[in-house]
Amino acid sequence: MKLIALQIKTSNNFQENLDNLKELINSCEENSLILAPELALSGFSYDRMDEASSFSIKAIEEIKELSTNKIIALTLIIKKDENFYNTLNIFHNQKIIHTQSKFKLFPLGDELTHFKSGNLEDIKIININGLKIATLICFELRFPKLWEKVKGADIILNPAMWGIKRKDHYESISKALALVNQCFVIACNSADDNMAKGSAIISPFGNVIKDDNKNKIETTFDIEEIKKVRRYIDIGLNTTL
Repeated sequence: MKLIALQIKTSNNFQENLDNLKELINSCEENSLILAPELALSGFSYDRMDEASSFSIKAIEEIKELSTNKIIALTLIIKKDENFYNTLNIFHNQKIIHTQSKFKLFPLGDELTHFKSGNLEDIKIININGLKIATLICFELRFPKLWEKVKGADIILNPAMWGIKRKDHYESISKALALVNQCFVIACNSADDNMAKGSAIISPFGNVIKDDNKNKIETTFDIEEIKKVRRYIDIGLNTTL
């Protein structure tokens, strides 16, 4: 199984963003877990929220079609009961198998003004083909209490639009998350000019695969790496896999 972070830019053209994302997804082999940066199709389009949420409906149907024998995760602007949410969807075999909306909104980015917070209970480990997968969305990476919600996961996803001024924070915290949880972390950040990039796939031993010049970061998932580190350094995360 391949773990893939798509380190891409987001333009003002929603359709171009979707076309680019679909092309990259199609270039990924079957049995891949693919993560896109936070709001990769629209960005934080505060002046176009209704347009972005309508486009999300179209995009969801098209991404579903690409998810046969692939797991695809991305966040979208979703409108519900006249409120807007930054919502993660995980697609697999042409279905949405998990949704969660961003719980910790970033105050410096004006998110509290434009988005409604999601539910804490939606941050949880889900099981996909025997793998335990969980997600923290961008800013949520900073909250140790939320790390408890994903404790025991085999793979933690982090779709992000993390600013360039805090690049070291993003890379350091992402690596710490993998080490503390003895799991794989897919850190997937935007490649926009004002963003930190730093997308990486980090192993339970803290080995980091990253390249700020690539739009696709990938490696092969090996459950034995998780088993090995949890046996060797037992901190109570013994896997049953």
